[in-house]
Amino acid sequence: MSSQHRALHLRAVAAALLVTFLWSSSWVLIRWGLDDEALQPVTFAALRYGLAALLLIGWVASKRPLRQSISGLDRRSLIQIIILGVVFYTITQGAQFVAIDNQPAATTSLVLSWSPLLVAALGSLFIAETATRRQIAGALLVAAGAWAYFAGDLGATALGMMAALIAMAANVASSLLGRNVNRRADCPPVVVTAISMAVGAALLVAVGIGTEGMPAVSARAWLIIGWLAVVNTALAFTLWNYSLRRLSALESTAINNTMLIQIALLAWIFLDENLGIAEITGIVLVTIGVLLSQAARTRAT
Repeated sequence: MSSQHRALHLRAVAAALLVTFLWSSSWVLIRWGLDDEALQPVTFAALRYGLAALLLIGWVASKRPLRQSISGLDRRSLIQIIILGVVFYTITQGAQFVAIDNQPAATTSLVLSWSPLLVAALGSLFIAETATRRQIAGALLVAAGAWAYFAGDLGATALGMMAALIAMAANVASSLLGRNVNRRADCPPVVVTAISMAVGAALLVAVGIGTEGMPAVSARAWLIIGWLAVVNTALAFTLWNYSLRRLSALESTAINNTMLIQIALLAWIFLDENLGIAEITGIVLVTIGVLLSQAARTRAT
């Protein structure tokens, strides 16, 4: 790997880690919105991603080069971006909000932590990215760490587990599809984010209002929604699509799983959830697994 490529790769890793921190803080904010503000899960997700999509569409529309990049998209790329929006935003995020609302966040995190194993298994079939032995070992450690962290009574519910499993499956599919879309580099990351998020958010709005009705939103709830939309969504997903241009699908999913560590620390600080021996052991295993995956990528490039 040349020094320039190494620098670009490290920049992509840093961007991805920043995004995971923003997304981890979202779990605390989502819990506040669901519990303290009594927001309905799908409508909550719809408001977050709908507002973020409007911001991104406005930004793209104001920049001529970005508008022109849309007209340069071929039919195949446009279809893939639309599908990405449905899978990554409508299904993954909608199901995740429902899961968090119906069972402890730890349970949903546990289910989602298996994503790297499935990405490793399916990556070679769909996007020609074969995982190395070190990467597979890293993914296994991430999964083992997740199990160790969340050992014990997780308070799972039937609806919560069903939603979490749907979110996991959609998350795996979006990791593979997102990598395939972004590495083609037909248009800037912000355009990919704006189009896919607009499609996914529109469906979330329709489903949310159709099933839960128009919500009564307090001023504090709007502050939560606004922060989630502008910082944790519009900015974060744009940075995430940028990172996908340099990171493999397995790498990005492994980095995404550092959220287990970050959520644990944020929950300890803001939600008074204490860490025990099992939790600390899990954090160590997840950290080693992610670092092992990154070391494998550096050697292979």
